[in-house]
Amino acid sequence: METKDIIVELRTKKGLSQEALAEKVFVTRQAVSRWENGETVPNTETLKLLSKLFDVSINTLLGSPRQLICQCCGMPLEDSNISKETDGFFNEEYCKWCYADGEYMYHDMDDLIETCVKHMASEDHSEEEVRLYLKETLPKLDYWKRYKELGSDGAFEEFKKLLIAEINELNIEGMPKLEKLNALVGGYINLEYRLPNGNHVKFLDDNATYLGNQLECEFGGNRCFGIVCNMDFILICTYEENGENPELVIYKKR
Repeated sequence: METKDIIVELRTKKGLSQEALAEKVFVTRQAVSRWENGETVPNTETLKLLSKLFDVSINTLLGSPRQLICQCCGMPLEDSNISKETDGFFNEEYCKWCYADGEYMYHDMDDLIETCVKHMASEDHSEEEVRLYLKETLPKLDYWKRYKELGSDGAFEEFKKLLIAEINELNIEGMPKLEKLNALVGGYINLEYRLPNGNHVKFLDDNATYLGNQLECEFGGNRCFGIVCNMDFILICTYEENGENPELVIYKKR
């Protein structure tokens, strides 16, 4: 689809008139009409506003002329997994697992590789094949080529160490010592828990990115520990395979 058709489709889905859209992105109705007739294309700043308003990337607005991949992990990017800045604008360089809320989630390539291997290994490609592929591919991506420039001053890594220490100090029976925290998107880990009063509740935001990990229970069996945390809270639960039958162990405000 061309930009003119995409804007018409998105505006219609959102139930906006040309005039209403114009007001939201600070242009005239005539400007919107020219976009939709294919006479002109929105400028860069207006594309950013349209992107945020319609919750699609600029790449989508322009008819997807580029094949986007995350410049940290190499994942193909679509609107559903592209990262966002703290102001809500898309960052089309990274996926939301590698960059979230203005922070880069990975500062150690080996940590990223081990996380990716768990999700990418299959019957067709063994863990070792995936690991070798990533070790060859990742150094070619912009993030790792520019790591010293992009990396923070170490504050985020120190924050993760602090969280790990806090979680280990809880001394949850049967839970192994936590060593790492990875980036996790809420929609994939937002389990529903049954409260003592019979009500069911979810604690996470599907669109937010958290830190967390999964640990096997020291007592064996088919239940695992799930850890999710951020600056505001620590959540620890147990569940069976594929998140079945979750039970809340602790939800602690920080």
